[in-house]
Amino acid sequence: MLKNLSLILSSLLLTACSHTYYVVRHAEKKINTDATMMAGDPPLTAAGQARAEALSDQLKDKHIRFIFSTNTIRTKSTAEPLRVYLGLTTAIYGPKPDSNFIRQLKRIKKNTLVIGHSNTVDDIVNALCNTTKVPGDLNDGEYDNLFVVKYKQFFGTKIQFERKKYGVAAK
Repeated sequence: MLKNLSLILSSLLLTACSHTYYVVRHAEKKINTDATMMAGDPPLTAAGQARAEALSDQLKDKHIRFIFSTNTIRTKSTAEPLRVYLGLTTAIYGPKPDSNFIRQLKRIKKNTLVIGHSNTVDDIVNALCNTTKVPGDLNDGEYDNLFVVKYKQFFGTKIQFERKKYGVAAK
């Protein structure tokens, strides 16, 4: 009995001392074919909206407490289904994830979703990992990557990295 209680307390302690960052690129965006659409800030396509829903489905039980997005339609729209489901607000960060933003993320000890762009996701993941895990910018058609950076803090910090896929395979 005492042994079981000890195991339960140990597992609770380990769980309480870990948190995870989920980092994704925004979902599929519309190509500017309409002169009235702002070329620099396109909305999501139908496939992109479906991917945003798939992201919400995959993360809705992951105890996300913070969502960060750049101030673009496509990143905020990618966050929207999960934001609504969880009743959170989306915090906006600048177009380039600078060292201040990374320090802000690292101070958060709760599960967090960060949505970026093809040319910033690698910077965010590598900074959170303190080493290069994503060697460069994502290819233009890569929308299905889910980068998972888990911090386990128990007598020091151990960082685990995993590259997963979500939603329909990107073309």
